[in-house]
This record gives sequence, C-alpha cells and structure tokens, in this order.
Amino acid sequence: MDQITLYVPKLEDLWFRQKLQADPATMSYNAGWNVDFPGYHRDTGCVDFPQSGWAAWHAAWVNREPKRFFAYIRRDSDQAWLGEVNFHYVPADDWWDMGIVLLAACRGKGYSRPALQLLLDHAFRDCGVTRIHNDFEPSRQSARKLHRDAGFREMGLDREGLLHLLLTRQEYLAANRPKH
Repeated sequence: MDQITLYVPKLEDLWFRQKLQADPATMSYNAGWNVDFPGYHRDTGCVDFPQSGWAAWHAAWVNREPKRFFAYIRRDSDQAWLGEVNFHYVPADDWWDMGIVLLAACRGKGYSRPALQLLLDHAFRDCGVTRIHNDFEPSRQSARKLHRDAGFREMGLDREGLLHLLLTRQEYLAANRPKH
C-alpha cells in the first residue's frame, strides 16, 4: 500500500479540485440531492468550480484552521493527488462537519482509511477540534464501515433519511494514543 500525506493546495493547484468536482464518476454519490445552489448539477452530482471563483474560495478555505481546513490527498510515491479532505465549524451544532472525496479511479485501493486518519489527527491533535460530524445515506455501506472503524458513533437518521455520525476529540485520543 502506498503511503499518503495531506497537501494544502496553492491557488494555482485548484485545477485539481475543478477536475474532481466535474467528474461524474467521482461525484455520483452527490447526484439527486434536492438542493438548489449555483453550479450544482442534480443529474450527475457535479459542481461547477470556475477559475474566476478560485481566489475567493482559496482565501475562505485554505489556512483557516481551526475554523476551516482543506487539503488534497497525495500519494507519496509519485506525488499524485487522489482526492480531498476538509472540515469546517458549524456554530449552530457546535461541531465540525467533515468531508472526504476520492477520485473514482482511486476508490477501493485502501486510501480512504489513512486519509480519514490523517484528517482526524490534524483536526484533533493539531487544531484542537472538539467534535467531528459527517452525514450520508445509510446505503453507503463502505463509508459507514470506514467511519465506524475510525470510532464514529451513529447518531441516527434525520428527516431526509441521512445517517449522522459523530466522533469527539476525547474518544479519538483515547483510542489513538501515541505508541512509545
């Protein structure tokens, strides 16, 4: 298994995010949502990310810890970007929502688990985040297993049928003590 690291992109690196969000195979998990926001394509799940908006997006998301964090997942052997991870604070819920997206071609190759581990380590150890949350359809069994294996607790389903999961800093650090 190739080692991976997180890479915080420069403004000129956002072409990869544009590519990721424009790939129907990668974004298929996002298709069919009943949401209305500019650039979202309900039929494919893709989201427009035009270069004209990169600078504002980069300023809002990059190097904004602990409020927000964004990074690419990078394979060490060839420096290839495989996907992205992120988290952002939601004051109404007093937690940080997280996301992880791998290029469709990189799924099923063992990258999700270490990418999630790197994200959680950064959030809890480096940024002092207290609670990480994620939600998705309960039918996404591989995502469900990945989160449960990382220590997330299932909080139940909401009115839209999404499964909510939560992991606290205390729970994470207790289960992931540094080895001496």
